[in-house]
Amino acid sequence: MTDLARKATAEAVGTGFLVATVIGSGIAAERLSPDDVGIQLLENSTATVGALVALILALGSVSGAHFNPVVSLVERLLGGIDTMTAVVYAAAQIVGGCAGAVVANLMFDLDAVNLSTNTRSGGALWLGELVATFGLLVIIVGVSRSERPHAAPLAVGGYIGAAYWFTSSTSFANPAVTTARTLSDTFAGIRPSSAPAFIVVQVLGAVLAVAFARYVLARPDDVASEVAVPHERGAP
Repeated sequence: MTDLARKATAEAVGTGFLVATVIGSGIAAERLSPDDVGIQLLENSTATVGALVALILALGSVSGAHFNPVVSLVERLLGGIDTMTAVVYAAAQIVGGCAGAVVANLMFDLDAVNLSTNTRSGGALWLGELVATFGLLVIIVGVSRSERPHAAPLAVGGYIGAAYWFTSSTSFANPAVTTARTLSDTFAGIRPSSAPAFIVVQVLGAVLAVAFARYVLARPDDVASEVAVPHERGAP
């Protein structure tokens, strides 16, 4: 239990820093480039990529650096962690993310909690979130099962940076971050009423990623073990 608490703390702090980066850089971008949304997105995405790579490198050896409930969900469905760990991780990520949003608001002399009025809704945005989340999880599982798992921080950071631009939703791809971003009425915010649909499609993206991973990304030893099990049980 002590080890799980240590890992959960890493997840909470990591997710908090990630959200503080997303929201804080969004606020800074609004103030630095008030008349150019494209530059704002560039500033926001660049900061997020840098922080995400650094956080994964720093905390990956402690908790796996999920910082995202759907990453923990996929790890659970693929057998990487148990149910208790997944639940504790998700709770820590949400709490840490919300704390990060409050800190970001306060750093820029805003109210600690200021519910977003930024509506993000509609089929095109939901499809964007589905694509963003599915792609993120395929990258994570694929790289972790490759011969170069140490490249995961760069791969994840690179994908998120790209997905900011190629998806219509600007790639939230994270229920904890989505929840936290409802607490800041700034460039990076999302109206609370828009968040549930985003979270639903993020979970759907995770389920599709698990199906894809089991079919396409299965390691040879996984297939071998599945073939061996019937014989071990006495099957012909």
